[in-house]
Amino acid sequence: MFSECRNRFTFDCKEGRATSSRVYVRTFHRLCVCVCLGRFLVFCTMAMDMVKSVILIGGSQKGTRFRPLSLDLPKPLFPVAGFPIIQHHIEACSKVPEMKEILLIGFFQPSDVLNQFVSNAQQQFRISVRYLQEYSGLGTGGGLYHFRDQIMAGNPKWFFVLNGDVCADFPLVEMLKAAENRPPDTFSILCTNANRKQSLNYGCIVANAHSKEVLHYVEKPSTFVSELINCGVYLFTPKIFEDIATVFHNNQQELLSSGFVGSSDDQNGTGNGGWQRAEVIHLERDVFAALAGHGRLYAHETNGFWSQIKSAGSAIYASRLYLNSYHDTHPERLATNGENKPRIVGNVYIHLTATVDPTALLGPNVTVGPNVIVGPGVRIKESIILQGSYLQDNCCILNAIVGWNSTVGRWARVEGTPSDPNPNDPFAKINSETLFNPDGRLNPSITILGVMFADFHTQGRQPKEDRLNREYRGGQRMAEQDLRTWTLMPSGSIAKVGSGWTELSLPSR
Repeated sequence: MFSECRNRFTFDCKEGRATSSRVYVRTFHRLCVCVCLGRFLVFCTMAMDMVKSVILIGGSQKGTRFRPLSLDLPKPLFPVAGFPIIQHHIEACSKVPEMKEILLIGFFQPSDVLNQFVSNAQQQFRISVRYLQEYSGLGTGGGLYHFRDQIMAGNPKWFFVLNGDVCADFPLVEMLKAAENRPPDTFSILCTNANRKQSLNYGCIVANAHSKEVLHYVEKPSTFVSELINCGVYLFTPKIFEDIATVFHNNQQELLSSGFVGSSDDQNGTGNGGWQRAEVIHLERDVFAALAGHGRLYAHETNGFWSQIKSAGSAIYASRLYLNSYHDTHPERLATNGENKPRIVGNVYIHLTATVDPTALLGPNVTVGPNVIVGPGVRIKESIILQGSYLQDNCCILNAIVGWNSTVGRWARVEGTPSDPNPNDPFAKINSETLFNPDGRLNPSITILGVMFADFHTQGRQPKEDRLNREYRGGQRMAEQDLRTWTLMPSGSIAKVGSGWTELSLPSR
């Protein structure tokens, strides 16, 4: 209409006509009304396309392979590449257009550290972030169904569901665009490729090569099904709650028919325990398997990075992946070489409050947390140094996690066992080793050479040092009154789990 008005005015001027200005005023008013109406319609359309996200963070009974690092801090808040694990999730969600709210669902007890994280996330990303506590672990689908009214508040058209124990580049915008071109009320699973052997540890997907429709889904099959695996990131419409409700009602019927409700195995014979068991629903086993092959479920394959975070070693690997991504997303987070700065090799993150001696050598893949002190001549590689740690002169940290407020003495060498995927296999994933092998023995993982432990429990006193100048083997156990409590973990981690005078337990080799 604007171009029509402009062309008409130009024609009248050329012809010498004295057209009344009221015509153009009326036309201009119509143009303004149309523009305002158009903006209103666009606003209404955008409101209809509201998007939410749900991040499943589990609870204290989960993540046992991550202990003792998760004993005092919820695993989802463990710092990877300088920031809590789920902060990377929240940052990715905040970049999705029309993202209105992010819900954290789990069964952690509310704590100051969790509440503070939620408050900080809201301020930093300027988006509503809330924590919803389950009364018990309800599974990946049960928690969604239990809080369905909270998720559906505001009538979102889409909502993402992300597992809290994965690291990825999270191509959420691409998933949303692809879903808009598919039939209505269909769902998407983010997936990637794994090798044949490791695929058995994940949910396996058989998809149509052209349409990407999921034809078959099996969670952790006993035999090979497909190299396409579930990444733990989903895109749903509200229709998914009808499918979860079907599973819930089926669970109820099974409990009634089995006679469990009201039996001696039930909670006090009241039936409450039985109905709670019906609410335990797993998306992967109970929902996806039923939806596959019915035109309701689609695979969104990604070529970006992805890994699970199950053990301490996998946290080091996840840190490497995120540090690599900072080149494109946050180059300002990476440390650089310069005058009066430590020597940096590869990707390194150093917190602003950390103090690092210029003679130290850091990298690649190193994260130095808040208030850390790194002394002269220190060498750190493939490691995470947590808040308040003190690395004394000339010590060496390789493939390790140094716990909060820990001290590593002069000339100490802490070298963990790398747990990287096979570099010769492009589809290899990291193996999440358990703490103990099938024989009940602690899996070997770490070598300690020339360690000096110092205790600062009593302020104002010089630390008493105990220098251990030999390599410990064979599951030796050393009790020293001057040692802090340390736990040596598989996959190259070392963590302080106490603060008094106690003993040091060393793993077998």
